[in-house]
Amino acid sequence: MADRRRVVDRLPTFPWDRLAPHKATAAAHPDGIVDLSVGTPVDPVPERLREALAAAADAPGYPTTHGTAALRASAAGWLGRRHEVAVDPVDVLPVVGTKELVAWLPTLLGLGPGDTVVHPELAYPTYDIGARLAGATPVAADGLTALGPAPVGLVWINSPANPTGRVLGVDHLRKVVAWARERGAVVASDECYIDLGWEGPRPVSVLHPDVCGGSHEGLLAVHSLSKRSNLAGYRAGFVTGDPALVAELLAVRKHAGMIVPAPVQAAMAAAYDDDLSAREQKDRYAARRDRLRTAFERAGWTITHSEAGLYLWAAAPQPGAGDGWAAVAALAELGILVAPGDFYGPAGAGHVRVALTATDERVAAAAQRLENAAA
Repeated sequence: MADRRRVVDRLPTFPWDRLAPHKATAAAHPDGIVDLSVGTPVDPVPERLREALAAAADAPGYPTTHGTAALRASAAGWLGRRHEVAVDPVDVLPVVGTKELVAWLPTLLGLGPGDTVVHPELAYPTYDIGARLAGATPVAADGLTALGPAPVGLVWINSPANPTGRVLGVDHLRKVVAWARERGAVVASDECYIDLGWEGPRPVSVLHPDVCGGSHEGLLAVHSLSKRSNLAGYRAGFVTGDPALVAELLAVRKHAGMIVPAPVQAAMAAAYDDDLSAREQKDRYAARRDRLRTAFERAGWTITHSEAGLYLWAAAPQPGAGDGWAAVAALAELGILVAPGDFYGPAGAGHVRVALTATDERVAAAAQRLENAAA
């Protein structure tokens, strides 16, 4: 048998495995852990969405990879209604949670050894992982002009950003699109937090006409219902944009059997028609954000960016916090678990990411512990 290189050998340690000792410390707190480390929803799935899932549960046949016409129309309608983006429903492609798409997009696009995938310097780790899985080279760069003449196959952008909550303005997005088009690169915009703007400029899609000039050529936008509608457990998202690219992804995904289950497709259609439940969920996050931000700032922490999304990007008050792990350890002693900034790249050293995804009771507990510790 020929020697083979295991895929896992190309990958780093899964970040959250490194957090286990601090999770154990936080869990030992007398009043229990407040887990603000992962942005996983804790609030109920809206009843209308559960009803849609249940009504479609008798689904003995194979669903279509392209998704139902109802789902695609609902997703396109939401983009037009809420974000001033016009797409043909035929160019909407449901995916099995957007992390799946992020991880496999370079492979699905045919990228491999010799190709470069660019992602932000502070970024969701799966952009890097997706490039490695394809055998391509991941490059962390915010300034694209610094890349020089190297051929680039795919450029990831993320606005609002994970972990910082930074929102990219129209001018910045327009420059990225122009740069990529000059070089024949695909731009994939991860817009999973686009409905969660808090302050400053409203988040804008890469497919907005002010950004792309009315043409979606070379562009893909990725959207998720995990945060907007508490459907992380359903694995529900979609990608849309350049009709030719979407058709290419659809063809490959048909061969690979990458299909969203039929009941989930029904729930997705209901979700994108339901602006009221999304507004109510955003209001919950807004209240938790205000409570946590006030508590951290009163305790001497510095919050930067964080103008959108589900996180606070925080620097510890103690000098010498180093790579952020000292801050993680200090908060774990209070029973509060957060993610160190270097999970998202070396530029995150000295920071932590604080998720807003805990119940009101747990958020209040965290705030009280911070205030007690600062007193």
